[in-house]
Amino acid sequence: MKKLLLSSIALGAVLAFSGAANAQIKLGVGGPITGPNAAFGAQLKNGTEQAVEDINAAGGVLGQKLVVSVGDDVSDPKQGVSVANKFVGDGVKWVVGHFNSGVAMPASEVYAENGILMISPSATNPKITERGLWNVFRTCGRDDQQGEVAAAYIAKNFKDKKIAIVHDKTTYGQGLADETRKGLTKAGIKDVLYEGVNAGEKDFSALISKIKSVGADFVYWGGLHTEGGLIVRQMRDQGVKAVLISGDGITTDEFATIGGPGVEGTLMTFPPDPQKRPEAAAIVKKFEAKNFKPEAYTLYSYAAVQIMAEGAKRANSVDPKKVAEALRGSAPVKTVIGDIAFDKKGDITRPDYTMYTWKKGADGKITYVEN
Repeated sequence: MKKLLLSSIALGAVLAFSGAANAQIKLGVGGPITGPNAAFGAQLKNGTEQAVEDINAAGGVLGQKLVVSVGDDVSDPKQGVSVANKFVGDGVKWVVGHFNSGVAMPASEVYAENGILMISPSATNPKITERGLWNVFRTCGRDDQQGEVAAAYIAKNFKDKKIAIVHDKTTYGQGLADETRKGLTKAGIKDVLYEGVNAGEKDFSALISKIKSVGADFVYWGGLHTEGGLIVRQMRDQGVKAVLISGDGITTDEFATIGGPGVEGTLMTFPPDPQKRPEAAAIVKKFEAKNFKPEAYTLYSYAAVQIMAEGAKRANSVDPKKVAEALRGSAPVKTVIGDIAFDKKGDITRPDYTMYTWKKGADGKITYVEN
């Protein structure tokens, strides 16, 4: 009997040790892995996976390994909710995503109801963090900040020029266009055209006829790179020389591929290039070794994982609510995009947008260069 009891204790100890050794934290990354915005989905996916690889190699989080699940929302709000529900069913506790503001909002509500922490690297609409949800953070800035920077730049450099404002009717695109329009109005600048087009549209001849008729010198675009690139290409095909000004939604080299040579001179708001930060140097080399350019939101996604891991260490727990409490309104976290701290809403405390111009490099490729 004594021998049997000892064997049971020993077996229990082995099973307990085995359970601890195999403990995992399920982390989801949600974004447009396929579809017209897949370039951005690749940024989120690659940034998240590289961070997980590096954190696991360093021992994981509180002795537990991170395991990644990828959810393809195709930039569609309904699909985003389906991805969120699947993550819930799979036992995911932390999520990096979603890319689009219009997807992030309904998905975040699913996560809030089911005890899941979410950090978006890219969803910039102010409402993301204005709803008072316990679980929502972002490593990027907001469109009201981005719109102010764009409006101030236009007012300083092009005050007497004719500005047309076009958006894609989405939460992100129209939101960004409206914030920029507010800033222009404050500066005493009235747009000569305010127009919405449909996301996914390919023929913009009617829009371009309107841009021609009002004689716009500049077109402010609230939307993503696919439609933005097509608008530029078709403007040039129809002899319209108006310069495009846009936001972070065109921050991928695919914009130039779609738009062609006519994108040269396009202006764009985005934070200072994270690829050039000294904190990111070693990580950028890892991406380059894998033939992946870590542009735009790649490093913002990497930082989101770093922040979750640090939050768990501060809370001494991987519980999403405790991690969220440890991050909100606390000391900055050191990340590949610099020190990041959050206010009570879950917004970063260092909004830092600047202007870029799309230019042709020595290699003949057109890409975005910080002004």
